[in-house]
Amino acid sequence: MNIIVLKPHKEESLLRFHPWVFSGAISKIILSPSYPRDAPQEGEIVQVADYDGKVLAVGHWQVGSIAVRILAFGVETLPVTFWHDRITAAWQLRQSLGLVRDDNNTFRLIHGEGDFLPGLIVDIYGDTAVMQAHSVGMHIQRGEIAQAIKECVPIVERVYYKSDDTLPFKAPITGEKTGYLVGQPSSEAHWAKENGLEFRIDWLNGQKTGFFVDQRENRSLLEHYSRGRDVLNMFCYTGGFSVYALRGNAKSVTSVDVSAKAIELVKDNVAHNFPQAVNHTAVAADAFDFLNAEDKRYDLIVLDPPAFAKHRDAIPNALRGYRRLNAKGIEKIKPGGILFTFSCSQAIDKEMFRLAVFTAASQVGRKVQILHQLHQPADHPINIYHPEGEYLKGLVLSVE
Repeated sequence: MNIIVLKPHKEESLLRFHPWVFSGAISKIILSPSYPRDAPQEGEIVQVADYDGKVLAVGHWQVGSIAVRILAFGVETLPVTFWHDRITAAWQLRQSLGLVRDDNNTFRLIHGEGDFLPGLIVDIYGDTAVMQAHSVGMHIQRGEIAQAIKECVPIVERVYYKSDDTLPFKAPITGEKTGYLVGQPSSEAHWAKENGLEFRIDWLNGQKTGFFVDQRENRSLLEHYSRGRDVLNMFCYTGGFSVYALRGNAKSVTSVDVSAKAIELVKDNVAHNFPQAVNHTAVAADAFDFLNAEDKRYDLIVLDPPAFAKHRDAIPNALRGYRRLNAKGIEKIKPGGILFTFSCSQAIDKEMFRLAVFTAASQVGRKVQILHQLHQPADHPINIYHPEGEYLKGLVLSVE
C-alpha cells in the first residue's frame, strides 16, 4: 500500500479517532516500490502513518481538502471480513432499535461516519436497499459492498445503486453510477411501510434515495399535534408529514412543493393511505410565492426546506434564507398555533439555526415558546468522534 505520512503532531486527531485526514496535515507520500504511477489514485486504500512512520489507520484516498476517509484504526490492512463485519453491526443496531417490524420496514442501514463507513449511505425500503457513494473509494468497492448487504441483511433481495448526484464531480470515475448491483427490478410499484403508513418510494428518479427517512420520529410527533388543526406542509416532497397529519385527524392538510412530480407522489400517498380523504389539497408552487400570496392562516405549519448551505461559504446566505422563511411562516400561524421548522444544512449548527429563528420571531413581533428541540433519529447515528455528523436540527414552537 501507499503510505500517507503526516506532519509532526498532526496525528492527534487520528489518535482521537476522527475519521478524516485533511490535505494540509500531510507531510509526504511514500509510494509502494511496485506502484506503477507517480501518485495515489483517487479511491485507493492507503495507509496513514505519523511522522515517525508508525501506521495508525487505513482509508480511502481522495483529492480535495479531505484527503483520506478512515475506514479502520490501528491496522495496516483491512480484514477480509471488513464489509460483512461493519454491515452486520449496523443491521444488528437497527434491529435493537425496534425498526424492523411488520408495520415498519423503512430505515437507514448505513449512515456514513456514524456507522464508521465514511462516504457510504444505505437506506432500506422493504426488500430493497438503496445505496449511495459519496466518495470514489466507496464507488470502486460498490459491488463488494452490495454483495455484503445482500448476505448480511436477510430482508434485502435487491440493491439499487444511485450515486450520479453524490460522487465528486471532478473525480475520474469509471463504471455506472446508477443501476441494480444485486437482484432485478420489480415490475410492481415500490411501497414501503413506516409506522403503519405506506409510502410510494421512487428511488429511480426521486431526491436522495427516494424518501426522507430521517424525519420518521418528527413525523410521529407532528401526528400528535395535528388533531382538529388546519395544517400547512411546505417543501412537502412526497408528503410524509401530510400523511401523518391526516392520520392524526387534522381538520385540513395543504401540501406545497415546487416539484410537480413530488406533488403527484403526495397525491398517490394520500390516496393510498386515506382513499376517502377530502380534506387534503396539493399545490405545486414555489414556497415563497405561495406564502406571499396566501391570505389564509394555519394552526400548524411545517417548514422543512432542502439544505440552504452545502458548504461553509454559503452560511451567510443560508442564514438570511432561514430568517426570511421562518418570518413568513410565523406570520401565517394563527394565535396558539404550532410551527415545526427544520434545517438539514450540515454547515449550520444548532445555535446558528436557533438564532435565525429567534431573529425571525423578533422581526414579526410574536410571542414564541420552544416546545421541542428535534434532531435526526437513532438510525442516523452520530459518531462521537465526528460531531460534524449532526446535521438535522428542528424546533417545535408555540406562537401566540
